[in-house]
Amino acid sequence: MSKIYIVEDDRAIREELAELLRNSGYDTGYLTEFSNSKAEILAAGADLILMDINIPSLNGEELLKEIRRECDIPVIMVTSRTSETDEVLSMSYGADDYITKPYNPTILLLRISAVLKRASGTATVQTYSGLQVNDAKGSLTDGRRELILTKNEMIIFRFMLDRQGSIVTRDELMTALWDNDEFVNDNALTVNISRLRSKLAELGCEDAIETRKKQGYILK
Repeated sequence: MSKIYIVEDDRAIREELAELLRNSGYDTGYLTEFSNSKAEILAAGADLILMDINIPSLNGEELLKEIRRECDIPVIMVTSRTSETDEVLSMSYGADDYITKPYNPTILLLRISAVLKRASGTATVQTYSGLQVNDAKGSLTDGRRELILTKNEMIIFRFMLDRQGSIVTRDELMTALWDNDEFVNDNALTVNISRLRSKLAELGCEDAIETRKKQGYILK
């Protein structure tokens, strides 16, 4: 039975999460005093940490950075912050995933299961045009450089990668984002695809995403 440790200062949310996890077959523990957070987390012996960003003393992002100096235990950030800056910063500090409140319990449990599988070495490593796709960090790397994708960019990229060479419509991409509890409007989708194109180009994959007018996109 995997143990999940909750780092959340809101008592109601903390207890709700603990109940959800226990009912799903996980052993759980949680932090109640935040003056010595890192030591208590490391002593908990957990398999995965769910961590809020807005916590007392040391905020979650800084706490994550401190933890990463000592161990590589999987960490999922669960937070009310929705900006891409916070997401990118968390992933660059070593978060394995990032989910915003109010979260869909089913989506959260699926994310936890996926991260635990990756941590155990049972997940497959996928590549694209010489790049390694790191789901755990939400990144692409060519072995020399690594670029962090936002959660929306990674959802779009993985959806297209699974259908490489086939046309993917905008409606399909919007549905993929909706299914992952990440609703975006049509303009935001365009912005995310543009940023994804730029990041792929930085790693040497210029023109990786082809636009088919009135049809959609193809990842070549």
